[in-house]
Amino acid sequence: MSESKLAGQFFDAAIGLLARVRDEESGNIAAAGTAIADTVAAGGRLFAFGAGHSSLPAQDVVYRAGGLALMNLLVVPGVVGVDVRPATLGSVLERVEGLASTVLDSSPAQAGDVLVIISLSGRNTLPVEMAMHAHALGLKVIGVTSVAYADGTEPRNRTGSFLKDHCDIVLDSKIAIGDAELTHEGIAAPFAPASTVVTSALMQAMLAAAAERLVERGIEPPLLRSGNVDGGHEWNRRVMSEYRDRIFYGH
Repeated sequence: MSESKLAGQFFDAAIGLLARVRDEESGNIAAAGTAIADTVAAGGRLFAFGAGHSSLPAQDVVYRAGGLALMNLLVVPGVVGVDVRPATLGSVLERVEGLASTVLDSSPAQAGDVLVIISLSGRNTLPVEMAMHAHALGLKVIGVTSVAYADGTEPRNRTGSFLKDHCDIVLDSKIAIGDAELTHEGIAAPFAPASTVVTSALMQAMLAAAAERLVERGIEPPLLRSGNVDGGHEWNRRVMSEYRDRIFYGH
C-alpha cells in the first residue's frame, strides 16, 4: 500500500509547531519549571485543569509514569474530556459563570500552590474565571493557550479578556485559530488538529524543567515510575506515602 501524503503532511506540521514552541517559548517554559520547582520545594501543591479536549494534556501529567507525583487534576464536572452526553453540553458548561469559582473553593488548592490552566482559545468563561479566582486565592497561575486567538477572535466572557491576561506565566502553543493543520481539494472543512500533541509536549517540557531546577537545589524530584517495570509499584508506594499530604488522587 502506498504512503499517505496527508499523513506525512500532518507529521511535518506537528514537527514544525514543536520546533517553534521549543525555540520561541524556551524562556517561558524555563520560568514555568522554576515556578513549579519553587512550589515543590516550599511544600506547596500542584494542580492542572483543562476543559474538553484541553483536559487531555492536563490528565496526561497526573499519576503518570515519569511524571511528578504532586500534579493533581482539578476536576470540573462535565468538562473532563468528552465525559457528558450530549457532548455539546460540555461546550455549554465552559460558558457558565460561577462554576470555576465554586470548584476552586471546594478544592484543596490554597495560597502558594500552582495551577496550570490549559485552554486553546482562552476565550470562554471557565478558564478566565478559573485564573481570576485562583489569583484571588493566592495561587500562581500558568496558562497554556494559543495567543493567536486573543489576536484574532473576540472573548466569550463578561470580562472581555482572555486567559493569557490573568496568568503569571503564559506558554503559547502557536496553534492557529481553528486548530486544523491540513486542507485538501474535495474536503470542505480543514482537518487534522495538532493542539493536543503540542500542548502535551509543552506540559512535559515544563515538568522536565521543574525536575532540572529541583536537582540543581539538591532536591530529588518526586517522580513516579512505571508500574510495568520491576520495583515500580514499590517505588510509587514510597513516593505517594512520603508526599501523601500533597497528593489528592491517591485516596
